[in-house]
Amino acid sequence: MKAALIGLQVLILGGLVTAAILLLSAGDGDARTTTPRAHVNRFDGNRAWAELLSEVKLGPRPAGSQTLRSLAVRLRATLPHGHIEAVPGGLQNVVGRLPGRRPAVVLAAHYDTKDTPQGFVGANDGAGGTALVLEAARALRHLPQRNPREVRFVLFDGEEAPAGCSDFLTCGIRGSRAYARRHAGELKALVLADFVANRNLRLRRDLGSDATLWARFRAAARRAGVGSIAPAGDQNTVEDDHTPFMQAGVPAIDLIDFDFPQWHTLQDQPSVLSERSLDAAGEAVVELVRELRAK
Repeated sequence: MKAALIGLQVLILGGLVTAAILLLSAGDGDARTTTPRAHVNRFDGNRAWAELLSEVKLGPRPAGSQTLRSLAVRLRATLPHGHIEAVPGGLQNVVGRLPGRRPAVVLAAHYDTKDTPQGFVGANDGAGGTALVLEAARALRHLPQRNPREVRFVLFDGEEAPAGCSDFLTCGIRGSRAYARRHAGELKALVLADFVANRNLRLRRDLGSDATLWARFRAAARRAGVGSIAPAGDQNTVEDDHTPFMQAGVPAIDLIDFDFPQWHTLQDQPSVLSERSLDAAGEAVVELVRELRAK
């Protein structure tokens, strides 16, 4: 009887280990609910992931650095109708456009990284959102629509506050504040992609995001088959590149999983991220912007 009980315990333990291994290998390396695979295939997650890795290989990319200026040249060439728009202080927003009716819809991210002496590479916090915007732009170019609304793809410089900053809203989000001052009157809505590539992605509405536009994002995620990345419920107010647009009266949302534990640490590396999460977020965003273009 004792031998039989030991054998049963071994079988149960072995089953639990096997289940854990299967869960980890099938998803994001996270023992919680994994990020789902999308039902649609408009956004190329492989290409977006390759872009993320390419940016990380450049190393730190703080605002004003030569590395970031060189990256801006490539990003401009990648975006449709890409151009550079100067930001006070010698910074540069990278802007692309799909022509159409105005007011325009903006899909945005920041492409700079935190300036730290240790060498922060910002795989999620910088590269992830930038990669999503680039690949979404490519996908949307291949989704023709009748009489579409204009879409702008804006990569903000200077989101991260410089060393010694005591007020993020004053000395951070420099590129987005400049763009909002110049263009808010031309815009219908803004979708910001920030932390969109971490494992077990869960994008909850921050209280500084527009509730109606957020509901449309959640519906778009469900239509794309990735509704679990945008669960019900809120997170605290996040001050980010969407904030100047909300202050200017432009409905805006911030796609940011602020439970990302590697935020502003040297561990923000591809090894803690998930290609499937980036793909799921990208498919949801493409579906949302496709809808907004038609309105």
